[in-house]
Amino acid sequence: MALFDWGTYNGKSKLHVAELLGMRLTEIPPYDFVRRKYGEEYFREYAELSKAFVTVTAHAPYYSTVSEDDRVLEGARRGLISAAKKAEIANAEIFNLHLGGKLDDLDRTIEIASETIREILKNTEKIKISLETTYSKYLLGSLDEIKAIMETLNSERVILSLQLENDWMREKEVYRTGLFSIADKETDEAFWYNILKRALNMCPDYLSLRFAQVTGVKLRGMVVKKRVPLGMGHPNAEILTKALAKFIIKEIHEEDLSTEIHLIYTGLPENKYVDCVKLYSMLANELVPYLQ
Repeated sequence: MALFDWGTYNGKSKLHVAELLGMRLTEIPPYDFVRRKYGEEYFREYAELSKAFVTVTAHAPYYSTVSEDDRVLEGARRGLISAAKKAEIANAEIFNLHLGGKLDDLDRTIEIASETIREILKNTEKIKISLETTYSKYLLGSLDEIKAIMETLNSERVILSLQLENDWMREKEVYRTGLFSIADKETDEAFWYNILKRALNMCPDYLSLRFAQVTGVKLRGMVVKKRVPLGMGHPNAEILTKALAKFIIKEIHEEDLSTEIHLIYTGLPENKYVDCVKLYSMLANELVPYLQ
């Protein structure tokens, strides 16, 4: 039987807001792990205050898992290990990892990233590490690259996390063209169904999903993306939620899989509660007809 949890990121002081709104999931934001005043006691208190939530996840600080500079790499690994240990103190089930940049040698990149993740595994007890997909082929985190890392590590504690707008930008090559509106018009439910199917094949126990709409411009050959409030950017959330609802029912519910489904809204802080509830409402409205 599938378990579906939804929510957004919350610092300790905002947990009561998410709880009151009925969110089943909370995520410890990355900046909580880099604030020096947030020691282990902060994360113990987070664990106590988050007991109403079915699932607690944590987003790792933005340290790259790959570097050719040994000192930089060692510092990044120390920071990630420290954050993962704090996440376990907070009773987080999943530690979501942004993989960062990559080298010209992809095989070497996969090797170094895998070793970084292996070090986190060795220094933690049971927390699962989710590898987040990226928006550009110039960064580490395509589905194929994450699959290679998962196969290298061969650990049940390493899973996949789709950052859905990143998958859209990468697969539609928006990271290269900057043509957000044109790519959006070319995106149908079949596109999303294919992405979700590939994710479930890679990680049947978890369908870990993240989403925020974005916009951006192409400057000096580089696409600069910016998160925006729901309804003001790309990709189209209605098409996404239609495809996601159908996928959850047809590929998970009707197949009687025990997949844990997580939908985490990752939009702007000032709009996140309104937009998170709106996104869940859109998905729930698409799910209901299948269940009647």
